[in-house]
Amino acid sequence: MRFVMRQKVQFKHCDPAGIVFYPRYFEMINDCVEAFFDVALDVPFEELHRGGGVPTAEISVRFAKPSRHGDRLEIGLTCTHLGHTSLGIEVEATCEGEQRFLSRSTLVLVNEEGRPTRWPDDIRRKLEMRTAKRAA
Repeated sequence: MRFVMRQKVQFKHCDPAGIVFYPRYFEMINDCVEAFFDVALDVPFEELHRGGGVPTAEISVRFAKPSRHGDRLEIGLTCTHLGHTSLGIEVEATCEGEQRFLSRSTLVLVNEEGRPTRWPDDIRRKLEMRTAKRAA
């Protein structure tokens, strides 16, 4: 199941050429991840981060076409793989059907010491319902 967040490209996202400055896309990806946990899983990031966190362990992005101030992006998150402590995701941004970027990343649940830890059963069940591949 794909989770979708909408984002209007604002002035703060743009460089002097009037296109999205690429690090701002990483902020949008993180905003989408945070909204996914909050809205789709009913696990607000502020709660999840009280005893650890969900850092990005790996990320790659293909930038397909520039976005400009005022564009309305549809940012979709799909869970691609659920491991014991990790979650693979794809985040794709489109505008009027045109792909702007495609990101693939791995998130890892960590405890207070920063060590990988298993997903709690309640969160794991919610993630399983949204993930194509699961750990054995």
